[in-house]
Amino acid sequence: MSGPHGEGAARHGHDHQGDHQHVEHHHADHQHGDGPDDVDDTATSEAFWDQRYQSSSALWSGKANPQLVTEASDLAPGSALDVGCGEGADAIWLAERGWRVTAVDVSTVALERGAAHAHDVSAEVAQRITWLHADLAGWVPASASFDLVSSQFLHMPKDQRDVLHRRLAESVAPEGTLLVVGHHPLDLQTTVPRPSVPGLLFAASEVADSLTSKEWVILVADARGRQALDPDGRAATIHDSVFRAQRLS
Repeated sequence: MSGPHGEGAARHGHDHQGDHQHVEHHHADHQHGDGPDDVDDTATSEAFWDQRYQSSSALWSGKANPQLVTEASDLAPGSALDVGCGEGADAIWLAERGWRVTAVDVSTVALERGAAHAHDVSAEVAQRITWLHADLAGWVPASASFDLVSSQFLHMPKDQRDVLHRRLAESVAPEGTLLVVGHHPLDLQTTVPRPSVPGLLFAASEVADSLTSKEWVILVADARGRQALDPDGRAATIHDSVFRAQRLS
């Protein structure tokens, strides 16, 4: 998404080799993300992310975020919400596996690219995805009916992030899954670019703390390391905050 993104918004990291939205939508590893992360705290607008997407034919890698692949491959397909979808790699990956996906982003440019990529894959995949334009900073999901709610590398200031995470949790159906992935604060100790704005990166425990309901089983709350290269080609170990929980009722 871009802006309060997801593969977009402050996504500072969709690591999707890329990332976006500071509400980073964008994503990071969204293959969005280990890309440019020098976005300031004002870079959450639709105009900013549209311009950023227009600056390149492909802002992210086009591959699904690896933590989504790791955590969602064993889930039975149902309805999914991809928050800060960016250019659609995660939404397409899910749709290819039978999910019905609502993909949300602040950037209309990103959404149009995602829709085009989905059609390139197949008409069947394209029909499984609904592309929704919204600014995640103020957006409220329309229903609590999603079997999977995924937010990949969507980085916002803590007060906005906590509100968003609560809204996302409320949109998960009974027995459904909440999956939140972001850059861990440990990354600030590496030479890999990360947002300089304080408080944008978070630990998985912070997502857990934002849940107001007791009716959750936390399955994963981890700082998961992986290898990356900094702008000078030097190897570095970065960490993704990975939070996965199942709603009981």
